[in-house]
Amino acid sequence: MILSHMTNQQPALDRVFHALADPTRRAIVERLNRGPASVSEIAEPFPMALPTVVQHLRVLESSGLVRSEKVGRVRTCRLEAAPLTRAEGWIAEQRAYWEARLDRLEDYLKILQAKEKGNDEQS
Repeated sequence: MILSHMTNQQPALDRVFHALADPTRRAIVERLNRGPASVSEIAEPFPMALPTVVQHLRVLESSGLVRSEKVGRVRTCRLEAAPLTRAEGWIAEQRAYWEARLDRLEDYLKILQAKEKGNDEQS
């Protein structure tokens, strides 16, 4: 059940992680956390040409992380939280899985230690 659910979401999740893999795009997401901004406001702190920033914004838009609208000559971008929430959910599932496995390993090691201690006492 979980596998088929994740398989259906995999392409969208892949696009989110791809978008977040780049430090410039992560910085743009951080900027948009503070609120909507025009493309020129987003581009201002970066030492790159405006078309390069626009390319980064396109990747963020194709992942669903950013939405933009054009009013007159100004394109304004805003962050969309849903894709981040899905990525966070996937990470939480992975963490829970591995924590459960590590807990089982710890229990097994305690059993082995107790057996070893019992064997030492018998000697």
